[in-house]
Amino acid sequence: MIEAIYDRGNPNDTDIMTALLQIGDRAINVDEILPLLKQYGMLPQLLREIVIDDATASISLSEEEVTEAYKQFYQQQQLGNEEQLQAWLKSRGLEREQLDYLVTRTLKLEKFKQDTWGAKVEPYFLQRKEKLDKVIYSLIRVNDIAVAQELYFRVQENEQPFAELAREYSKGPEAQTGGLIGPVELGVPHPVLAKMLLKSQPGQALPPTRLGDWILIVRLEQFLPAQLDAATHKRLLNEQFESWLQGEISSAIKNGQLSADKDDSSEG
Repeated sequence: MIEAIYDRGNPNDTDIMTALLQIGDRAINVDEILPLLKQYGMLPQLLREIVIDDATASISLSEEEVTEAYKQFYQQQQLGNEEQLQAWLKSRGLEREQLDYLVTRTLKLEKFKQDTWGAKVEPYFLQRKEKLDKVIYSLIRVNDIAVAQELYFRVQENEQPFAELAREYSKGPEAQTGGLIGPVELGVPHPVLAKMLLKSQPGQALPPTRLGDWILIVRLEQFLPAQLDAATHKRLLNEQFESWLQGEISSAIKNGQLSADKDDSSEG
């Protein structure tokens, strides 16, 4: 069983409370929490939540927004009445007073993202577009340059379909699909391969090219330019938020802004 215990210690102390977490027979003192978070690799997650709380503290919601947030919460958690809600709270060790915070937090965070980076999404999209564009392409990879040259010749002379050659000769998983890969964003393949695809025309098989241990024959099938639709907008908004958030977390850890030790400089 897990429960929180509050120990006031010496009654002469000025209301100093040491919180303990009771897990079975083990009582965990408040001074142990930070070292344990570090030990279990959970400190970055704690910092993440703290940074988000600080960032969204000044975000206000209308009454209608709060009502809608509660409606979505009840639907997502499949809660139909007060009894089910109380059971849900109890299973998570939460009090009713904490419900407002939980229900509105996501909406506040989304408003914070939009307020902070919404106007920057379009220029960020243009900056990232080359890697967001998608391609469908066919690939054959082999180890032997002589084999690669022979296969390329067959493709060029239309002696044998590319898909048939890929199934028979390609050494990678693409052999299962007749060499066909995609749609895939241009930021996914090896940069050299992405550059090859970006410069080629649909239906054009490129001469054998060595890439690492492989010799590749590549043919672009279709180029699919990225669009700044609602899904892409949300993704890029989240990318900018996550980049900022990771910077805040890294800075807090690097600068040692959290310490398990109390400041005793005022003593003695």
